[in-house]
Amino acid sequence: MALGPKLQQRQTQSLVMTPQLQQAIKLLQLSNIELSAFIDEQLETNPLLERGNPEDNRRSEGEVVKDDVGPREDLTLDQPTNEASASLDVPDHAVDSEASPAERMSEQPSDRLDRHRLGRDLSVGGGDDFNPTDNHAEVESLSDILTAQLGVSIKDEKNRLIGKYLIDQVDENGYFRGAVDDVAQRLGVTPLRVQSVLSQLKSFEPTGVFAQNLPECLSLQLKEQEKLDQAMQVILDNLEMVARHDLGKLAKLADLSLERLQDRLKLIRRLSPKPGLAYGGDMAAAVAPDVFVRETPQGGWTLELNTETLPRVLINNQYMTEVSKLGGNDSTKDFINECHQNASWLIRSLDQRARTILKVSAEIVKQQDEFFAFGLDYMRPLNLKQVADAIDMHESTVSRVTSNKFMSCPRGMFELKFFFSASIPSASGGEAYSAEAVRHKIKILIGEEFDVKSVKSDDKLVSLLQDQGVDVARRTVAKYRESMGIPSSVQRRRQFKSRA
Repeated sequence: MALGPKLQQRQTQSLVMTPQLQQAIKLLQLSNIELSAFIDEQLETNPLLERGNPEDNRRSEGEVVKDDVGPREDLTLDQPTNEASASLDVPDHAVDSEASPAERMSEQPSDRLDRHRLGRDLSVGGGDDFNPTDNHAEVESLSDILTAQLGVSIKDEKNRLIGKYLIDQVDENGYFRGAVDDVAQRLGVTPLRVQSVLSQLKSFEPTGVFAQNLPECLSLQLKEQEKLDQAMQVILDNLEMVARHDLGKLAKLADLSLERLQDRLKLIRRLSPKPGLAYGGDMAAAVAPDVFVRETPQGGWTLELNTETLPRVLINNQYMTEVSKLGGNDSTKDFINECHQNASWLIRSLDQRARTILKVSAEIVKQQDEFFAFGLDYMRPLNLKQVADAIDMHESTVSRVTSNKFMSCPRGMFELKFFFSASIPSASGGEAYSAEAVRHKIKILIGEEFDVKSVKSDDKLVSLLQDQGVDVARRTVAKYRESMGIPSSVQRRRQFKSRA
């Protein structure tokens, strides 16, 4: 057999991910805040892009912005007319994606009357002369308060610089989260000097600031009130016993009677465990919904994209025409053409992102119609595959769309991931229950406890849930109870005893 070079034709199929396609897919999983930051970057690098007014989004109403979903009717959406429509549905292995699901739980009304009541719009202020900025007052931050005291209390310039650095290490609760040795090494001073400055800072207002843990924070406040004795220090060193309501053992350690121990605990409860929160700090950004869900008079649901948070970009064709008339060399022409292609692709990708969010949200509303109508007890088990199969998309696409996206409805605001819940079988063999519905039932059963005798063990909860038709194991009940931050039956009994 002779060996030698030869030409051969072979037909193969492969998925080619262009940079533009990768960018379009990653846009799906960005929140509106992250998307806005991304658009700002594109506006800086692409001279043909300009920002449009949010009101311009309304011109596409009926196509992308809004859709009506009946309680159990098939969904029909206008199909997008650009080549990006099918390309965005790509499996996970083709592009990196990160989803950060978060579950949000709130008290829900359980009938249609409450649904109508919660659906009413609320307004604050009125009149054309109302200006919300007139009622805004600047609040001094904790750092400002501490810096002002630093200038008065510490005169040595070097110690003042150390103090300023230590102030920067204080969190919003007022705790010093650094390490003395690390600070000394970074500033080139001795740990003893840093510790000396830190001790001076611990005398600043609010009392308890610069503490390195909760017991120290409370001890600083008690010391100022001259109520820190040996017994009180023992209590502070064993706060975990207070959390477990193991007061009998704690009373022996502190050499106190239960009555005197209760008096000490009442004093501790009047202290501030987070003294820094009394002062202003950085305001947390409010979460803006991506989709609004409203009930229609016919009993269905209307879905509408939040156009106020949707960024809108336009291509400045006039500027492109002016640049083209000037001529220029080949590199200039190539740059303008590339900018125009990138701008066109970005606009198509944003349009497809909006369509996909609306399509996935509409299917979620169809699947969870009873939750929106009657409350959490009627929430159905749902997974990504069910939604993906219903709208003919890949599961990874649905996962990207539901990450960091929020839906506002008459029952509150929820992350889209909230509506996906595991299935718990029914004891009677009927329709399964969602894990969220089971958590809600457990919370209600525990909420009915009113004294030591009424506390329900996990085994008792399993029995009560089975009476309601939920076939659930004891370990599952314990897992759901712990995920909601509810202590065990032993700890709940101790809580009732301590209140008695």
